[in-house]
Amino acid sequence: QVVFALNQTLLQQESLRAGRFQIPYTTEDLIKHYNCGDLSSIIFNHDTSQVPNFINAALPVHERITAQEIDSYFRQELIYKRNERMGRRVKDLLEEYPDKSFFFAFGAGHFMGNNTVIDVLRREGYEVEHTPAGQVI
Repeated sequence: QVVFALNQTLLQQESLRAGRFQIPYTTEDLIKHYNCGDLSSIIFNHDTSQVPNFINAALPVHERITAQEIDSYFRQELIYKRNERMGRRVKDLLEEYPDKSFFFAFGAGHFMGNNTVIDVLRREGYEVEHTPAGQVI
């Protein structure tokens, strides 16, 4: 699986450099949607947008199965578990210091796809509000 993932990553990078493949959004798109509080946009709804996409219809069936296994592993280990851990840290601080005020800032990757930090906190019963850029806190 590691060799497969490395080969697929290299092939994607070669395609990017050659101009045969383009990322569907830019860093500027991410920043714009994040600043506007548009966390439900198409950009932020993709779990795998943070990791290489190995699933390709042109792959032989056995390699597609490997690609799906790797994609699932990355989504679980690199995204969901990380967001669960970050959400628990926020929850623990809020519960440990109930009379304190907190400001938490996260990178955009913590708001992408399913099982975001916001999802974790809302499941715990917290209300989460977006603070737009330029708003006085």
